[in-house]
Amino acid sequence: MTPEEWSALLLSLRVALWSMAIMLVPGIACAALLARKKFPGKVILDAAIHLPLVLPPVVVGYVLLLSLGRHGWLGGWLYNSLGVEVAFTWKAAAIASAVMGFPLLVRAVRLAMELVDPRLEQAARTLGASPWRVFATITLPLALPGVLTGMVLAFARSLGEFGATITFAGNIEGATRTLPTAIYTYTQVPGGDGPAMRLMVISIALSFAALIASELCSRWLTRRIGAAL
Repeated sequence: MTPEEWSALLLSLRVALWSMAIMLVPGIACAALLARKKFPGKVILDAAIHLPLVLPPVVVGYVLLLSLGRHGWLGGWLYNSLGVEVAFTWKAAAIASAVMGFPLLVRAVRLAMELVDPRLEQAARTLGASPWRVFATITLPLALPGVLTGMVLAFARSLGEFGATITFAGNIEGATRTLPTAIYTYTQVPGGDGPAMRLMVISIALSFAALIASELCSRWLTRRIGAAL
């Protein structure tokens, strides 16, 4: 592998890990809200969370560019007040990947929380546990297989994110060129078939390994939880 290919691989892993870190806490919170609460506008919130799944990724990237670009309403404030520039940096790639992977994380965690027996939570509350303690000690541990599945799905989705990333972060070698954008670049130049093929195999191997690891860990956690109960 050439230094440019290594750069794309390492940047993709960095972006995927940061995007997963960005979305983890908000994703669990949204999943818990949708799984356990009834409130006006729940359907609208659910639709808004899952909107990136059905929108063209380029549209998501353009919306992020309009809001977080140097002249955007939030991006302009960050740049003028704090000197922080987001668009066309690796941070933009991480944010774009987080937005695109967020619905997958929320859906997996929500389904896992809906499978938790509400009677266990009610029993804990009758013993005087606060709602937060019930969530932290009952709901979340029992939903851990779903949380893990959602994290891996979001990680794999981040590795493969292209449309929103290239619109919001660009395709700058050594700065924002991830595996998908690198593969796209190599397919557009003469003699790029070899590097494109290598990066394609690496992408498939990483995603496949992540899914296998997720399945094995999920089975192990399910057995541990079942034995504890």
